[in-house]
Amino acid sequence: SIAASDVLVCREEKFRPQIHFSVPENWANDPNGLVYYDGEYHFHYQYHPGNPNNGPKSWAHAVSTNLVTWTDLPVAIEPDHLGDIWSGSAVVDHENTTGFQQDPDIAPIVAIFTHSGSSQQQSIAYSLNKARDYVKYEGNPVLPNNIYRDFRDPKVFRYENKWVM
Repeated sequence: SIAASDVLVCREEKFRPQIHFSVPENWANDPNGLVYYDGEYHFHYQYHPGNPNNGPKSWAHAVSTNLVTWTDLPVAIEPDHLGDIWSGSAVVDHENTTGFQQDPDIAPIVAIFTHSGSSQQQSIAYSLNKARDYVKYEGNPVLPNNIYRDFRDPKVFRYENKWVM
């Protein structure tokens, strides 16, 4: 259960929502990469860290143990030569089907997102430390695209021992 005192310490600004997540500053958009792992809810979202207006998009990150109080973490995935980091999803690879896992006690968290640059392509990044840091996969984009203008927002889930996008 959530104690009343937990609600009051969420944010202390007069007009800031006290129950729903809100970004500490600047521009934010779509929620992405919503996963639960090892006692924490992970909330990634599109973010422009340098400005309150729309601009180069990154994935920012916050965690919670109760979905009421949130801890803001550093930007998780930043733009690169392939483009901005647009919408996507994340999965916990409990069975190490990706082969990324290095510590047998920590499953990789894999972010699947749209790189939006000269075209929109699907890429991945993975974390080996409970989503505190991400490494972009060196084989990005994993799903190239030079045909469709709007080719974005990959949603990935596990079904009958297979990953589905």
